[in-house]
Amino acid sequence: MIRVLLVEDHVLVRAGLRALLERAGDIHVLGEASNGQEGVELTKSLKPDVVIMDIMMPRMNGIQAAQHIQSLKLPAHVLLLSMYSEEGLVHQALQSGAKGYVLKTSVSDELLEAVRTVSRGETYLSATISSIAMDSSFHPSTAQSNNPLDSLSPREKEILQLIAEEHTSVEIAELLFISEKTVEKHRANLMEKLHVRNLAGVVRLAIKYGLIDKDL
Repeated sequence: MIRVLLVEDHVLVRAGLRALLERAGDIHVLGEASNGQEGVELTKSLKPDVVIMDIMMPRMNGIQAAQHIQSLKLPAHVLLLSMYSEEGLVHQALQSGAKGYVLKTSVSDELLEAVRTVSRGETYLSATISSIAMDSSFHPSTAQSNNPLDSLSPREKEILQLIAEEHTSVEIAELLFISEKTVEKHRANLMEKLHVRNLAGVVRLAIKYGLIDKDL
């Protein structure tokens, strides 16, 4: 039996995915989470074989969460879901340590196949994603240097996302269990690194590089 953790912020989508997975017979959903931070914590406690994770989520997105799981050397394999197939987003996802990337538009039997493949430690990519990943013009070092968010620490990325989601410094401090003064210091550092001067600039970069959903 493949043990799965489902991380998706939309309740109805999560319920539909759970029903699809549990009908398969060889997949058991251990638990659910609604954002990347919860996903990382549940991965540590439940120790699933596969973490199915939406990319666009509040608090911490799927790419950041995949990086955390990778850095903690947890045995779970991450399978990312997304509505989007932009080249930059695909490259970030693959660099995060995720073993799979499936487009939500094709979720059905393909998701079941992807879960089974990823659970074996193999890579599964939707056809569109695979063609982007195989593009000969893609070189990880080049992609990394072109993404200004790569200059940020994991904590700064987390705070950048929360700022872009319009949380105040007080709210961010409460969410991350740090002082408001520390939040302000991180805010100043990340804005200097990104060469932005206001919230609008932060939001533009967060959308462009996949930290928050472009449709929000």
